[in-house]
Amino acid sequence: MKLAIHNSARGFHPRWVAWCEANGIEVKRVDCHASDIIAQLQGCDGLMWHHSQMGPADLLAAKGILQALEHTGFPVFPDWRTAWHFDDKLSQKYLFEALGVPFVPTWVFLDQKSALKWVEETQFPKVFKLRGGAGSANVQLVRTRAEACKLVRQAFGRGFPNYDAWGSLQERWRKVRMGKAAPMELLKGAARVFYPPEFSRVLGRDYGYAYFQEFMPGNSSDTRIIVIGGKAFALKRFVRENDFRASGSGNFAYAREDFDERCVKIAFQATEQLGSQCAAYDFVFDPDGNPLIVEISYGFVKEVYDPCTGYWDPDLTWHPGPFNPQGWMVDTLIKTIRARQDHAA
Repeated sequence: MKLAIHNSARGFHPRWVAWCEANGIEVKRVDCHASDIIAQLQGCDGLMWHHSQMGPADLLAAKGILQALEHTGFPVFPDWRTAWHFDDKLSQKYLFEALGVPFVPTWVFLDQKSALKWVEETQFPKVFKLRGGAGSANVQLVRTRAEACKLVRQAFGRGFPNYDAWGSLQERWRKVRMGKAAPMELLKGAARVFYPPEFSRVLGRDYGYAYFQEFMPGNSSDTRIIVIGGKAFALKRFVRENDFRASGSGNFAYAREDFDERCVKIAFQATEQLGSQCAAYDFVFDPDGNPLIVEISYGFVKEVYDPCTGYWDPDLTWHPGPFNPQGWMVDTLIKTIRARQDHAA
């Protein structure tokens, strides 16, 4: 068994390599950004690449390369079922509707006239989002019809930058005050006001659509459930002070009793429907206490989940103690490779 792993110190890559080395799995470090990446995979049985929505080269090439390989039957992580909808809330809206899973009511408009008509008829507040962004970026609470009309006109006019420089600067200041970021982050944030990150220049401005979700009041936190290889673990994220957003807050809880296992059950069911190698779901609760999915991803900040106290299996049996989710990812890909090898034999 020989796995190709993108040669990067970021994301899951170092832990994938460490897991392979500890378990006798040969690794070839490859450069997925190189023109000859397909040739580099000669002699390998599969490829693992933790591509990011904030990596310019990843944005341009990752999905295309992985899908080209998968088209030929070459095993990859993440595969198409896992990541085609990654960082694309519009696609996720249609996916959740097609699957019939419980999710926060969502409206997408592709023309200004229908969007403004809906604004005149609906009730507020609502949550306005851009299709991409992590850590609560590009998300705002819309309290009035006038605010919504202004956003709709901008959405079908000059559009929105993919990087909110002022919002990012405020977030950096919040984390510095909490002691969770160094003061130098403020200088970096100030520089970003004038020099946006490269990924935002690759993406350009967002325009031509309007995306709204129902606002779910009374949620002091959200719940992240991650399912990998028939195992699920969880993180509770508390909302920011005087805010409604939880993702990226930096304030977490990990104990089993912090979680409503209905979320875990829904996450297992949705992952089975998706056929996903790795699925990270964000949940909130409606006013009646029912769990609803907000969005889905395949990636996450690995260090944040190291304090997790255990995991569930599909029967919702709890297994206490430490675990290695990046190792589960490797095992999931190896299982696929061996199944294909057995089928070919």
